[in-house]
Amino acid sequence: MSVPIPSRVHYHKSARELELGYPNGDTYRLSIEYLRVFSPSAEVRGHGPDTAVLQVGKKDVGLANITQAGRYALKLSFDDGHDSGLFSWDYLYALATNAEINWADYLKRLEAAGESREPKSIQFKEL
Repeated sequence: MSVPIPSRVHYHKSARELELGYPNGDTYRLSIEYLRVFSPSAEVRGHGPDTAVLQVGKKDVGLANITQAGRYALKLSFDDGHDSGLFSWDYLYALATNAEINWADYLKRLEAAGESREPKSIQFKEL
């Protein structure tokens, strides 16, 4: 069974959420923070499960740009400068359908590391 490709992608800037709409009517709204901390890039995921880097202080991150990468992915450029991960349709769908479990696991890992979602310094963003 192939994974569905979104028929609609919309960035809700003020809510900091990416909305994915699918041909079957399913719609998912994913926070940009969630997408940032689960970026498929090697910088975040490492080169294996033991080399992943826990992302901290990303609560206020937004998107600077969204582009389609061929017919298979989106490239999300985050306003914290991170832009090295390609979010394949398969990966986006997995993130959408497993968001609750993934987020709970992330919060547990943050707590175990004594870290926070809050930025460690004042963030300056261009308006």
